[in-house]
Amino acid sequence: MIPAPSGATRLYVIVGDPIAQVRSPAGISAEFVARGHDGMLVPVQVATADLPDFLSVASRLKNLDGIVVTIPHKFTCYQACASATERAHFLRTVNLMRRRADGSWRGDMVDGLGFLGAARAKGIDPRGMRALLVGAGGAGSAIALALVEAGVRELAVHDSETERRDALIGRLNGLGKAPVRAGTIDPSGFDFVANATPAGMKDGDPLPVDVTRLAPSAYCGCVITKPEVSPFIAEARKLGCVTATGTDMYWQHQGIMVDFLLGTDGGR
Repeated sequence: MIPAPSGATRLYVIVGDPIAQVRSPAGISAEFVARGHDGMLVPVQVATADLPDFLSVASRLKNLDGIVVTIPHKFTCYQACASATERAHFLRTVNLMRRRADGSWRGDMVDGLGFLGAARAKGIDPRGMRALLVGAGGAGSAIALALVEAGVRELAVHDSETERRDALIGRLNGLGKAPVRAGTIDPSGFDFVANATPAGMKDGDPLPVDVTRLAPSAYCGCVITKPEVSPFIAEARKLGCVTATGTDMYWQHQGIMVDFLLGTDGGR
């Protein structure tokens, strides 16, 4: 049970718009308790236009020690960080912010670790696979980097915002690892299919890929946590695909997130 907060409780917030879908508050607050830390994570819904004002106020709240960032704020919050991990700098996006001793923010981006952790928990090793990623936003960028570093044979990235997609492809190809190119919604020929878009959160959303062209042997992963099983994952399961949900992804990196927020991540 999470104890009632007191005046000494350290505050952490998860910021996004929308925010009702997030799973982090209960899990991370419980992990704080398990580690003997008097802290609590609470959700705050902040519109894009209001984010600069929110960050300005957040920097002056003396009992606010960390921020978890979700859609659509990951790129903007990176700009608010005075320092960041190497992967966050490469991606220019963060999903975690920790207050440093001097009051400034340090950022990290661990969505890719959670996504690949969920795949590996299902027995899937992406090394040598042909991967299709839909979505080149904050989470998608992190997943793309994680896939390239995991040794995929090829990565195709599809995103309706072609400028953002092409910028990500260019940075990833600069690493000299797996070849990365533009993709489409056609998943045929791919062993690993990842949805890193909000498609499926609202009734009537189109599916992120043409599921009629999915191979039953393909692994399918999704970042969506609400609904628990996204329409994409539901269709993939009908075909017999091995799948992982956004909640599976979350549980794989909850501990990593708490390590960063508490500064027990070895100084990364």
